[in-house]
Amino acid sequence: MEREVIQAELVLPNKLSFKRVQMNEKYPKGQARGRWKHLKQIIQAENYHNYPPDEPNYVNIESPPSMHPCKRICDITGYEAPYYDPRTNLRYANAEIFKQIRSLPNEYVQRYLALRNAAVVLK
Repeated sequence: MEREVIQAELVLPNKLSFKRVQMNEKYPKGQARGRWKHLKQIIQAENYHNYPPDEPNYVNIESPPSMHPCKRICDITGYEAPYYDPRTNLRYANAEIFKQIRSLPNEYVQRYLALRNAAVVLK
């Protein structure tokens, strides 16, 4: 039986997939490990100064306006608000917040609207 195994020239892989790889095998001497790059290093490597100034990239903030509608955010909680109160024009996220909005005095409602730059002067 040993002769058959020798004659078949059974070849085993050099490393078995279930064994843990040693650090010296993973990174041989002289080879650096993968490290994090700072933003300054990335900018220098990408040569952003060669790009035209009209083209938006990570360095300049000049970009066209978004084509997507802006998200409506609840004025009280900061969550996404699918509803708004037609009486006060405040946005709200759920029924509990709606009850709180309806119980707010008018001056608080005006303050919340002023934070959103949607203040309406009521006489």
